[in-house]
Amino acid sequence: MRSVADGLYAVALTLWVGAIWAIGYVVAPTLFSVLADRALAGTVAGKLFTLVAYIGIGCAVYLLLFRLLRFGGACFRHGIFWLVLIMLALTAVGEFGVQPLLASLKGRALPAEVMESIFRDRFLAWHGVASVLYLIVSVLGLLLVWLQGRNPR
Repeated sequence: MRSVADGLYAVALTLWVGAIWAIGYVVAPTLFSVLADRALAGTVAGKLFTLVAYIGIGCAVYLLLFRLLRFGGACFRHGIFWLVLIMLALTAVGEFGVQPLLASLKGRALPAEVMESIFRDRFLAWHGVASVLYLIVSVLGLLLVWLQGRNPR
């Protein structure tokens, strides 16, 4: 049973960090470069970022539980545990804190697009916050993969 749990750990780590990088740095920029309608590109990208957030939350919960069950209280002395927890917290802040603000600004701008409304500057500011959070999580994800590959503790 231990090997199945280890395998699922590797899959969860790969899925989460891979999704972060694939969607954030390959798919989303491609949407904006290929689609003429920037609002549509933004809508599709937003849906994909939400999907990545939920994938991340699920994977993070598994990774944290795995480490807690595997190492017991000693997991709190492992940097990998804290790295996953920080990534989870930042993902949750982005998804449940910043994204609702962005959605609210889009809704308040209707029937106009938010970028053509009086809410443009606020939207851009909060979009910047979301982008910085995503960048931090993606870099921490690389660090997590690096550390996990070097030392599984």
